[in-house]
Amino acid sequence: MSPPRSLAAWLNYQQGVHGPTIDLTLERVRAVAMRMGLLASSCPTVIVGGTNGKGSTATMLAAMLTARGQRAGLFTSPHLLRYTERVQIDGVPVEEAALVTAFERIEAARGQITLTFFEYNTLAALEVFRIAGVQSRVLEVGLGGRLDATNIVDADVAVLCSVGLDHRDWLGDTLEQIGAEKAGIFRPGRPVVLGSPDMPASVWREIGAQDCPVYTATRDFHATLHGEGASWNYDSALCRLTQLPAPALPGQIQYANAATALTALLLLQGPGACVEGPVGRALRGLRLMGRFQIERVAGVEWIFDVAHNEPAAQVLARALASRPHSGRTLAVVGILADKDAAAIAGALDAQVDSWVLAGVTGEARGQSAEALAARLAPLRSVPIRCPDVAQACAHARELARPGDRIVVLGSFHVVGPALAWLGLY
Repeated sequence: MSPPRSLAAWLNYQQGVHGPTIDLTLERVRAVAMRMGLLASSCPTVIVGGTNGKGSTATMLAAMLTARGQRAGLFTSPHLLRYTERVQIDGVPVEEAALVTAFERIEAARGQITLTFFEYNTLAALEVFRIAGVQSRVLEVGLGGRLDATNIVDADVAVLCSVGLDHRDWLGDTLEQIGAEKAGIFRPGRPVVLGSPDMPASVWREIGAQDCPVYTATRDFHATLHGEGASWNYDSALCRLTQLPAPALPGQIQYANAATALTALLLLQGPGACVEGPVGRALRGLRLMGRFQIERVAGVEWIFDVAHNEPAAQVLARALASRPHSGRTLAVVGILADKDAAAIAGALDAQVDSWVLAGVTGEARGQSAEALAARLAPLRSVPIRCPDVAQACAHARELARPGDRIVVLGSFHVVGPALAWLGLY
């Protein structure tokens, strides 16, 4: 078979190269990376893991590096609508041609070794960054940590934003098990940043076993707010900055993410990074779609959030409760079949007046609205069922009255199509 020529053809091809779509092992992807010379790089690197908050934190850190004049590569996953969102340099998604060239080199190097879709993605990001000559890299863990493809890189700084119950089929049924998997990104003697002090004992054990210097939110670094949406101070033994601007990403949780990112920046670049100007420019210029993103369309407030597990749903519920509004809250929700749908809906039910369930199509782990409804515990209102995201959004818009708001949540596979349906992407 001749190699694909377009990005779309490559992505389709990659779906069938390796049998299991998820295969948490490092031997295959590491072997290909070594053949390509990708593990010899001395480029300063931060790896960012956690159940929630890692996408925002990674994006903030990359923006801070760029604001300091660094050519910074950022690798995140999944994407909302365009695959190129996953690989960015200085905040700009790379061109499709750059990814195609990277895939061609991976294909030439892998020989008989098979790779999963995500392993191709990780290797392509590292190859694009190598060719572009980035001066620093920020890698977001895809799933877990210990056996995630990004963990072939020995990062200079590891960030663990949070540990919660998610991906139980792969990571374990308890916080202890999940924490141990996520702590697998730590390296001997290298600093670790914890975005929350609420970590299972397995994380602390790994820090001790690896003899890692650790910097923990609210213990070793602090974000002091001057009011929601207002300026804030950052304090740690590394640096003190005052009157920093609020992060452009809405929600109080983003102050904590910003402080975590700033701590990682200081550990990577040293005291010289303790400069208010670049940090402030980075925070003001942030844009990350689908994280409590607020838009007004035809007089109705729409809120988009990719919350796809119970801890993220709890954060979303608190954000909704704290945001003033005069009308009802309608929720358009679609959830993948391997997620705890009952826990997600249960965390939000007190804030939702009407539920509209959307079938998730075109995704191996998707499920119909009927299947989703069968997994939910009784809610305050009887859910309306729609076959796909577009029809769910249309139905919610018809139901909405002046003063109401519509919240779209549950998955990247829901928020992305909803943004596209509204013409916002």
